[in-house]
This record gives sequence, C-alpha cells and structure tokens, in this order.
Amino acid sequence: MPQIFRRRANTLARTGVAALIIIVGGLSLIAAGIMRSPYITTVGVPRQQPVPYSHKLHVGQLRLDCRYCHTSVENSAFAGLPATETCMNCHSQVGIDNPRLEPVRKSFQEGRSIEWTRVNDLPDYVYFDHSIHIHKGVGCITCHGQVDQLAVMVPSRAWSMDTCLECHRDPTPYLRPRDQIFAMHAPPPSDQRALGEQLRKTYKIDSPQKLTNCSICHR
Repeated sequence: MPQIFRRRANTLARTGVAALIIIVGGLSLIAAGIMRSPYITTVGVPRQQPVPYSHKLHVGQLRLDCRYCHTSVENSAFAGLPATETCMNCHSQVGIDNPRLEPVRKSFQEGRSIEWTRVNDLPDYVYFDHSIHIHKGVGCITCHGQVDQLAVMVPSRAWSMDTCLECHRDPTPYLRPRDQIFAMHAPPPSDQRALGEQLRKTYKIDSPQKLTNCSICHR
C-alpha cells in the first residue's frame, strides 16, 4: 500500500500540536495578566470626585475618625457617605472662600446631595457587609490601604473572588483588637499569628468551611 504522507509529516504534526499548546497557554497567561492589571481592576487609578476631598488632609493631618463621615460602617452593609451637612459642620467656618468647595456650598443651599463617585464597587451578585467585618476585627486599612496618605482616593486591592477567599480561608493575619480597627498606624504585634488565633476565638469567627461556602457572598 503506497504511503500517503512522508515521514516528516509526523514531526510536523507533533511540532504543530506543541506550538498550538504553547500559543494557547501563552494567550491564557496574557489574558490572566490583563484581567489582573490596573486597566481592569483599577487598582491605584484615581477616581475623580465632584469635590477634591483629601483623605491625606482630613484623616492624616486633622486625624478625623473614619466614622465621622462613614457613619453607618459599624451597623450597616454600606459604610455610608457624608451628608453635605457633615461637611458644613466645619466648612461653614473653614475655607468659606475656597472656590474648590463651591459644590459643597451649592449642595447645602439647594438641599441637594453631592453625587460622589464610588471608589470600591462590587458586582450586584456579590453580598458584602461592612458591619460584620468591622465587628470581627478587620481594620479599614486591610481593604482600603493607608487612606491617610492619599490626596485622591484610589482602590488599593483588586476585588476578585481570590481576594475574599484569601481572608475567609485564613483570617488570622488580618485581625485586629477592636480599639485598633480604625487606626491608621496601629503598632504591629510581636506575633500576628498568635494574636489572630486569640482574636478569632474572642470574636467567634466561623470555620473556613462555613466562610468559604458560596452562600456567604452569593445570596
């Protein structure tokens, strides 16, 4: 029976299959890199606001407590955004001629809320509750970074399922005493693992099996 293909056809076929695997694998890695890049995650990308509010000034220099503006963070799923009246508590006397604060004054005079731009926005199919994380010992800087050093607020972490599961599988590296939850520069413990294990028992944090159940975040 005559041979249809030459012997080198086998080599070409193997080379072609190997090249295809390499190309597909390379494209997958590139796609994964793009999905985790700031272009997609917006980590470190400034969000322009209607008012140039500086956390560096208010939190870093003036030492305002997070709860002064984010009033519902301890008892609600949503941390809350400051009402214009909150801003005017100070700015009715401070910076009254500052042109950058004109949107605040106009909002107060018209009784219309300022439309802030959300910096950290999860998909609608993800359930997240600020209050439970606060009460279980997760500090603000764990998710939001050193906001006291930010003149313009930026997302500090990529909010993917991996991010949440990393903590839910082992929360001990991230737990703080409750009096340090809102502190920007809490002194690091000598042994975070030991402290985390102790706080985990104190706060009665559920087991990893329960915390990684799909229904915890997808309801």
